[in-house]
Amino acid sequence: MAQLKVTQLKSAIGGKQNQRDTLRSLGLKRIGDVVLKADRPEIRGMVTTVRHLVAVEEVD
Repeated sequence: MAQLKVTQLKSAIGGKQNQRDTLRSLGLKRIGDVVLKADRPEIRGMVTTVRHLVAVEEVD
């Protein structure tokens, strides 16, 4: 199963509450944090919500 490597690039300060909550749910707390998540529709939706704050790569 493919995985997504999600890296936080920008701060959530000044962002909407749902965007901050989404970053926290993904496991991202600060700029430079990296998490590996399963490539599932739920995770893709979360990444879409904060697409301007993160970078995403597909990893095998």
